[in-house]
Amino acid sequence: MRKASIIILLSTIVLAGCSLFQPKPEPTASPTRRPQSTTAAPTDTPTAVPPTNTPTRTISPTLTPSPTPDYPVEGYGPAGFPDDINPLTGLPVTGKSLLERRPLAVKIQLFPRSQRYPWGISLADVVFDYYQNAGITRLNAIFLGENAEQVGPIRSARIFDSSIVAMFKAIFGFGGADQNIINNLYTNIPFSQLVNGVASNCPPMCRIDPNGFNYLVTDTEALSDFITNNGLDNSRQTLDGWTFNYQLPEGGENAEQIFVRHSISAYTRWDYDAESGRYLRFQDTVEDRENGAGEEFEPFVDQLTDEQVSASNVVVLFVPHNYLRQPPGEIIEILLHGNGPAYAFRDGLAYEVEWNRPPTGDMLYLTFPDGERYAFKPGNTWFEVVGQFSDVSQPDEHTWRFVFGFP
Repeated sequence: MRKASIIILLSTIVLAGCSLFQPKPEPTASPTRRPQSTTAAPTDTPTAVPPTNTPTRTISPTLTPSPTPDYPVEGYGPAGFPDDINPLTGLPVTGKSLLERRPLAVKIQLFPRSQRYPWGISLADVVFDYYQNAGITRLNAIFLGENAEQVGPIRSARIFDSSIVAMFKAIFGFGGADQNIINNLYTNIPFSQLVNGVASNCPPMCRIDPNGFNYLVTDTEALSDFITNNGLDNSRQTLDGWTFNYQLPEGGENAEQIFVRHSISAYTRWDYDAESGRYLRFQDTVEDRENGAGEEFEPFVDQLTDEQVSASNVVVLFVPHNYLRQPPGEIIEILLHGNGPAYAFRDGLAYEVEWNRPPTGDMLYLTFPDGERYAFKPGNTWFEVVGQFSDVSQPDEHTWRFVFGFP
C-alpha cells in the first residue's frame, strides 16, 4: 500500500498533562498515513514520521460516478449564490425566507450514552464533532435551509464554539459554560448572537423531562423569531466560501468506510451507502481500552425523525489543540486559523486536501495542494475535528482510520 503524507502547515503546539493521552517529543511533521495490517489494532498515541512527497491525485478505477442530476455544469460558489440556493449545502430551499436570517448554531450532547440519541441533528446543514474534555466529544449543529421543531439535548459551550459561530455569523444556542468560556464568547461574539439556556429564555429554549432527564431543547424557528422579536439583527448574512458540484473532483481513492477515534470512549464510523450516495453514521456503544480492537457500534439515530443520520460529505480536519487549563477541569483551545491538512470524503472517495481560514475569520474552505478549490457534493456536511498530530492509516484499500493524538 502506498504511503502518503502532508507537509506540516501549522505551528507546533505542545500539550501536556492529559490523563487520556501520552505526551511525546515534539514531532516535525503531521499527519502521516502509514500502511497497517488488517489484524493489528491502531494505537491511540501515534508517532509522527517525516513526510514523503505529496501523492498525485488518481481516480479510483473501481467506482463509477452516479449520473449527475439537473444541476449547473459549473456548480455553485464560492460566491454569487442565487437567492434560493443555500450557501451551506448548494441546494435550493423550500422557501427563500429561510435564507433571509442568520444561521442557527446549537450545542448538542453525545454523552452520557444513556441519554442518547439527540433530536433534530439530521436536519442541520453542517455539524462539527470535536473533542471537548474528559475524553468525550460534543456537536455544534448549524441550521439554515431547514428548521427542526425540537433540537437537543443542548449542553454547555466550549472555546471552539466562538470560531464556529464567527464563521457562520450565527445565533448560538447553548446551555451555560465555565466562566472563562463565557468570557471568551462575550469577548469574541456580539452579545445579541448568544442565547443562553436560562429560565428567562424559555421559550425558545426550554426544559423537558422525558424519562426523568431534565433536557434543554429548542425549536430553531422559534429561536430565530426570538432574535427578530427582540429587535436584534437577524438579517441574511453573506456566507461565501464553499463550492458545490455533483461532478466528482478529478482524483480520489476508495473510501467505503471511515473510522474516527477521539478516545477510548468517543469513536465513530461512517459507512458509504452506494444506493443513497451518502455516508451513514455509527456511534460507539462501549468503552474500548484495546486500541480499537474492542470498538463496538450502533446506528446513530435522530430521535426527531427516527432515521439514521447520514452525510453527503464527511471532512476530517487536522487542527492544533492547546490547553488553556490543565486537567482536572481541562479547557481546550482548538486553533482553527490559517490552514492545515484535511481529508474530504464524498461519493465513496477520499481526497487529500487543505483547510483554509482567512485571518478575517471568515468561512473555512477546502483546497487541493495546488490551490484548486475542492467542490463539496451538494448536501449536508459533517466535520470531524482531530488534533494536528493525529494518525491516519488505511487498514485496507477501502477503509480509512483516524486516531486523535496530542504531541
